[in-house]
Amino acid sequence: MNLEEIEKLISEYEVKGKELEPNRETRNMMMESVSEYSEQFLDAVHNKKAFINDFANDGSFDNFPFEETPTSTNKVINFLKDNVDNAGINPASGGHIGYIPGGGIYSAALGDYLAAVMNRYAGVFYASPGAVRIENQIIDWVGELVGYKKRFGGNLASGGSMANLIAISTARIAKKIKSKDIENCTIYLTKQAHHCVTKALKIIGLHEIQLRYIPMDRKYRMIPEKVEEQLAKDKANGITPFMLVASAGTTDVGAIDPLNELADLAEKYGLWYHIDGAYGGFFLLCDETKDKLKGINRADSVILDPHKGMFLPYGVGIVLVKNVKHLLEANSYDANYMQDTKDYQQEYSPADLSPELSRHFRGLRMWVPMKLHGIAPFRACLSEKIWLTRYFYEKVQALGFEVGPEPDLTVAAFRYVPKSGDANKLNKKLLSIIHNDGRVFISSTTLDGDFWMRIAVLSFRTHKYHLDIILELLEEGIGDRSN
Repeated sequence: MNLEEIEKLISEYEVKGKELEPNRETRNMMMESVSEYSEQFLDAVHNKKAFINDFANDGSFDNFPFEETPTSTNKVINFLKDNVDNAGINPASGGHIGYIPGGGIYSAALGDYLAAVMNRYAGVFYASPGAVRIENQIIDWVGELVGYKKRFGGNLASGGSMANLIAISTARIAKKIKSKDIENCTIYLTKQAHHCVTKALKIIGLHEIQLRYIPMDRKYRMIPEKVEEQLAKDKANGITPFMLVASAGTTDVGAIDPLNELADLAEKYGLWYHIDGAYGGFFLLCDETKDKLKGINRADSVILDPHKGMFLPYGVGIVLVKNVKHLLEANSYDANYMQDTKDYQQEYSPADLSPELSRHFRGLRMWVPMKLHGIAPFRACLSEKIWLTRYFYEKVQALGFEVGPEPDLTVAAFRYVPKSGDANKLNKKLLSIIHNDGRVFISSTTLDGDFWMRIAVLSFRTHKYHLDIILELLEEGIGDRSN
């Protein structure tokens, strides 16, 4: 093929490829459709069900394949409306009071939109110093909230699972745990630790390490005395204590481990002390709960999820490490094609503090809301959820329900025990009544072999009337207090 033919091909492909760069008029038409759907969604969000129990596959996706030719924006929007926004859990609903709800504040969507349009590469300082400075500003603010002093570092990950993985991988490198050492090392945690912790161990090759599940008190908190007993026993048997994992807000019941006392043990025995504060960490903002989190600043690493406690859309978790050098040792690598970046490095780059090189500018979804709203509404919203949970905890007992531990944060477990009959069967029935109603969504768990219902009040749209709906349905469900 001669040069003239090559140039002809280039010209033809350029014309077709430019369809990916719509003009302003076309962009406005696309945006009008997207914006109209978004506004309709938000106008109706308070009246939409939190859960629709419909998982049938009607073949819609098979009948809407990818094609060579374009599809209209309205047709795409209508497909999403009919096939995504109509079944399962609706996390945007204030009635989502199950699991640990994600957020979804509108201003965060604006941040995501701007980040996608600008498409700034936020992995390396050289590529976008402004983007990296924004993310580092967020890390600094969260680190100071936790109580860390200078020399700490962190990263905005995709969520708590990745944040935990980064922390545990960093701990392994910092403590110089080699492959030959793994079977003789121990990690101390409880059965209430989030499953992503053990999943991370498997991913980074620590699945053969010895796990010590420490007994808990009646509030499902780790018992420090039992930790020390196990530590002494392990050391006497020539086993190397490696890491202590505490929880600042468990998923099942929202329990906060005794963080200060556990920090004492970690220091005494030379353990890496990691705190999973994915759910509970941002309650440091509230006067009602910050004292319960005392000692979190003593952790070698801690994680917090802004898509929980800061009400952001799913997809952002934060890992903090008290000594940033440990993060660098675990994640920083050089490559010849990155050599140009070194002469301009003025701040730590996310790519040097995490496994990611290619990464979204996810910091803008947090930075924009914090700037547009200020901190006060976030604090108030968290405090409201604390008091809503305490309100429900008292009211559900008045209906005759048994309750779990008094809430440390915004999770409460409860169940009805009839005078006769199968309590587990009855509580499953009560849960199904709530799910079939759909106005609110709650979840269940198993505690000490029994079936419990649970609420997790953390959606920024959840208010008192949502809790009253649950109470109303429960009261109707138990009827004459029998099964």
